[in-house]
Amino acid sequence: MNTVLTRPSATPVIQALRSIGYNASTAIADLVDNSLDAKASTIKINFTYIDTDGIITINDNGFGMTEDMLQIAMSIGSKDPREHRRANELGRFGMGLKTASFSLGKRLSVLTKKDGVYYERCWDLDHVSECNEWQLFTRIPEEIKLKMGEIKEENGTVVCIDKLDRFMGVGRKRRLKETSFYNKVSRINRHLEFVFHSILEEKEVSLFINGKVIDPWDPFMRSHPNTLEGEMQILKINDNRIKVQYFILPHASHLTESEYKKAGGYKGWRDHQGLYIYRENRLLYFGDWMGLFPKDAASQLARVRIDLPNAADSDWQVDIKKSGINLPEDAKRRLESISSIARKVSRDMFYFRTQSGPRNPSVKGSLNTWEQSGKDDGPQFILNRNHPILSELLKNLDDEHVKLLNLYLKFVQLGSPSNIIDAPKVPEEVQKVSDSKKELVVQFASSMMQLNVAENEEQLLNILLTQPAFDELNRATLKVILLEANLNVSN
Repeated sequence: MNTVLTRPSATPVIQALRSIGYNASTAIADLVDNSLDAKASTIKINFTYIDTDGIITINDNGFGMTEDMLQIAMSIGSKDPREHRRANELGRFGMGLKTASFSLGKRLSVLTKKDGVYYERCWDLDHVSECNEWQLFTRIPEEIKLKMGEIKEENGTVVCIDKLDRFMGVGRKRRLKETSFYNKVSRINRHLEFVFHSILEEKEVSLFINGKVIDPWDPFMRSHPNTLEGEMQILKINDNRIKVQYFILPHASHLTESEYKKAGGYKGWRDHQGLYIYRENRLLYFGDWMGLFPKDAASQLARVRIDLPNAADSDWQVDIKKSGINLPEDAKRRLESISSIARKVSRDMFYFRTQSGPRNPSVKGSLNTWEQSGKDDGPQFILNRNHPILSELLKNLDDEHVKLLNLYLKFVQLGSPSNIIDAPKVPEEVQKVSDSKKELVVQFASSMMQLNVAENEEQLLNILLTQPAFDELNRATLKVILLEANLNVSN
């Protein structure tokens, strides 16, 4: 073979990797992904300001690494993005640990513990630049290791980044002041509570910054009674199942001042409209219509959630930072159709809902009782929640009957013939269920009991099992949910 083996010079490549395009928030989020992939249940991020430097540490109780695993993790480009990954895995390129860390500072130290045994490695970019070689230290400097602390459990990992030239200007004339340093930390906190909100809502992972727990921020306001939820759509793009659902946030007249401010997010109401793209429950991209529509004031209540499996990364061109993405051509037309419905409902709500009270819908909208969902196969229609007759009914009902009617309409939509497809087979053991799904079960069961539809527990369970909204739940799981909610049906 007429080939010559060439090795890229370390210094220019390292500098290029430092300039991929992370900001501090996306870099920290990428590092958290590694802890999540390690199945950590507790992740502690600490930012420490020092006059001469700062230190960022990420400590998790994940499964830790052997020495071979650590060596691979610290190697540049340690994973082929084309390889099959396990479900829920967030990493793709084997680059995030290094590139995210290098975008913050010039030294990356990793201390890991596997089955009670410690292993360590350290990249120092000053040393790499000096020798122009890919020389990775097998020992962490003692003064840094002391600041990293011990790993108390049998398994876990501590990532430490210092020499923070990019994060706080170490080594430059203008170094970040302490107040600005912690303001930056606050912005990172807001980013993480947003990006990982779906994962945090499941309550299987706790995330902390400087000892304070990060609470999830739901951009869809699903817990608010005036939020409208569109029907879940399933799109098949290149054999991948893509879930799509739109949400219409409440009109300002239904929100308190604090609710309105919080729902606007850190970019504001107008810039939070649009598509929200998640991969394995982790937010990748948000905040515009990605060329399908322009932003406008009347569409600011519309937010469309799109959930991808990690197998769809190539189709959607997910980048190393997990913050850049492109819509596949096969998805554009269907997403445009679904988004147009969401934008229409948003405009109706925005322009025609009065400010006079918490329940005065007065919405001018379509006279059709059902609307096309924009899906080519499966569910074709969704209920028109802005129909003037329904609006008039809601206006004249008390709060209890409004709640009951909305619950009924939700089940009418979920139980429509077009929606009863692909019912999954469910296991026999008790399943893990989201809080929102549990709440829906309890709401429906309580209504059946109040209306005396179910005379005993067996009847109530049979009723629940016939509902399309619960077709992924088995009898044992439903029974546990009823027990936890203290819902008892006596003969």
